[in-house]
Amino acid sequence: MAESFSFDVVSDFDRQELVNAIDQVRRDVSTRYDLKDSATEIELDDNAITITTASDMTLQAVEDILRQKATKRNLSLKIFDFQPAQPVGGNRVQQLVKLRRGLSQELAKTLSKTVRDNLKKVTVAIQGESLRVTGKSKDDLQQAIQLLKAQDVEVPLQFENYR
Repeated sequence: MAESFSFDVVSDFDRQELVNAIDQVRRDVSTRYDLKDSATEIELDDNAITITTASDMTLQAVEDILRQKATKRNLSLKIFDFQPAQPVGGNRVQQLVKLRRGLSQELAKTLSKTVRDNLKKVTVAIQGESLRVTGKSKDDLQQAIQLLKAQDVEVPLQFENYR
């Protein structure tokens, strides 16, 4: 019987690293001279981060700090989906930052078609929010990984369960 190899393509992030990055952002905001009195609040939910602060200028500074801390913790900046800032009561602004996780059906179909069109020796199956790529040769799977890494997609891709 011929042996086959496979791997999964997923889009996820390390939640604990995100929690640590948010804690570092809070610490930075509370100690930085220009942000200390802005009464900035950063809340982390399951699917989003909510930033409430004094002005658009302080919001921009908090965004920059968030990007820096996430990068230092090896989190892809593609997980952040920054929504437009909304004014809230008391001359304050609030911004919702959605967290991207999982492959949408459209993206999964696009990636699947790309792999099928370019590599004939592998099969691709959509499994919920992930893709399973299967082939008889590990070299074919390596080519598939390289092909997927070259794609410019709006979410970070990880390759798991390589066997």
